[in-house]
Amino acid sequence: MRAVVYDDFGGPLSVRDVDPPVCAPHGVVVDVAATGLCRSDWHGWMGHDPDIPLPNVPGHELAGRVVEVGAQVRRWRVGQRVTVPFVCACGECEPCRRGDQQVCLRQTQPGFTHAGSFAERVALDHADVNLVELPDAVDFDTAAALGCRFATAYRAVVQVAAVSAGDRVAVHGCGGVGLSAVMIAVARGAVVIGVDPSAASREMALTVGAHTVCSTAEEVADMDVSIDAFGAAQTMRASLRCLRPRGRHIQVGLLGADSNPQVPMAEVVARELQVLGSHGMAAHTYPAMLAEIADGRLAPASLVREIITLAEVPARLADLGRPGAGAGGVTVIRP
Repeated sequence: MRAVVYDDFGGPLSVRDVDPPVCAPHGVVVDVAATGLCRSDWHGWMGHDPDIPLPNVPGHELAGRVVEVGAQVRRWRVGQRVTVPFVCACGECEPCRRGDQQVCLRQTQPGFTHAGSFAERVALDHADVNLVELPDAVDFDTAAALGCRFATAYRAVVQVAAVSAGDRVAVHGCGGVGLSAVMIAVARGAVVIGVDPSAASREMALTVGAHTVCSTAEEVADMDVSIDAFGAAQTMRASLRCLRPRGRHIQVGLLGADSNPQVPMAEVVARELQVLGSHGMAAHTYPAMLAEIADGRLAPASLVREIITLAEVPARLADLGRPGAGAGGVTVIRP
């Protein structure tokens, strides 16, 4: 089958023939109908996660049809339309038993622990725990934007920050995660400010419901909730600075190479700020989000700005390291 492959961190990306994935007894193989182009894949390619085995096929946001089912799988059959969280949980560790599969201790992640979805087919582990059936109202292109960005934002806004009507919410970084967070917070009645240096991203934030936008965080203050959806030391600190006393900072954006930035902890203590991490979303919590999409309360399809082919991925993935790249929405690949 055809797949995007890199042999070394930061090395050449190419589309070439590779062996098809092997179906684990507890897993499935999915024919990839659509997969998202995400900055997390760029971080992986750059070696910011040095545990990625090489050579590697990136890609972790996906939707498609089941084409092979492992002998131990009970809930799924060939032909079903599915998506999956980017964290595939084991279903057996203590966090999984609590329902917190997004922080599974033995998690696997397509594109990071094994070959991902920038390919014609992908193998997924522990299917009975991780697969999510797509309702007819959600097409593959829309579903491809859910697995990382939209679902991550949904958990951050709804399950972690507990945003409610009237909350003042700042979203720092209006890429895929940030725009999703804007849309979801607005749907809950929050007053949302989008912060991004890119004019295209600010315009998109207004399109999905932001009440106002600004280019720098210096223009933002007295927020109930502030979300760093970009992932950099400066956006993290800006998010903390703009909060009211006892406000809630949610760290969603991956910090990449700067994974341990200096945090103004004296300010956190003095103003009793809450500093919360948010990492993905468990498969069993997807139905509530999918119901809001199916009935039109949420419209992730509006975030999909373009569709590209597998052949275009190497250049486009490499370009995500450029400032401003990826602004203005989600790019979906159809392998």
